[in-house]
Amino acid sequence: MKKIPLSKIAHARSGDKGNAANCGVIAYRKEWYPILAEYLTVERVKKHFEGICLGPVERYELPNLWALNFILHDTLGGGGTVSLKLDAQGKTIASAMLLMEIEVPDDFPVD
Repeated sequence: MKKIPLSKIAHARSGDKGNAANCGVIAYRKEWYPILAEYLTVERVKKHFEGICLGPVERYELPNLWALNFILHDTLGGGGTVSLKLDAQGKTIASAMLLMEIEVPDDFPVD
């Protein structure tokens, strides 16, 4: 097994809803979606955002879009209009998510 950044097999988009950030992660290929579904657990995402996400994490599966959507509660310091955080709208959450390393077989076809 080897570790690769999530960005090698997926792209992501994030935003906000009040004090919660949401992050959609979409596989580049249909055959890579099962890897996302297996590896991106609520626990791993919560651990990845330790110190940033202070509340629970929810995960929604969208297999027809080869995607997962995560809601990270209590992440934005109260939300855009009241937060003192630099990114009160959660726009950088997607970039941070794509830095997560995942394990794939040594012969996994990624450029």
